[in-house]
Amino acid sequence: MTPGAAMPDRLGGAPDGKRSLRLWLRLLTCSTAIEQRISARLRDEFGSTLPRFDMLSALDRAGEAGLTMGEVSRMLMVSNGNVTGLAQRLKADGLIEHLPGADRRVQRVRLTAEGQTRFTAMARAHEHWIEGLFAGLTDGDAEELTTLLDGAKRSIHSAAHEESNR
Repeated sequence: MTPGAAMPDRLGGAPDGKRSLRLWLRLLTCSTAIEQRISARLRDEFGSTLPRFDMLSALDRAGEAGLTMGEVSRMLMVSNGNVTGLAQRLKADGLIEHLPGADRRVQRVRLTAEGQTRFTAMARAHEHWIEGLFAGLTDGDAEELTTLLDGAKRSIHSAAHEESNR
């Protein structure tokens, strides 16, 4: 797809009765396009992956105290097994380290100095890429879209809460 080209309407102009479905597909299309671009840039410029970046980001936010593997799993919304494998590879690359703890069953990890340096460079580039992807929106459009997405997020959480209470 050429830059600036309109995204295809997967439902071919579905009637208003399909509004929610069209909205979900539009969000999914945008999210997937962003993820693909960011993943390609991380791979090409840093030899990294989006899950690696996400884990380094979570550990960066946690600071010196680090996070337990369970906390990382919940933050990234992936299984403990995925986090364990990812942590092993990041440790082998010298980007994270395990912290000693009283309970051997609970492993804490944090960024190493090399991990912090590497993540800082990646985060700076990531921010620039995201700014570029949304450069076609005016400040007002970006604010309005953020407000609308906040409303969508509240609606989703409310529906999920209602489902769990049934």
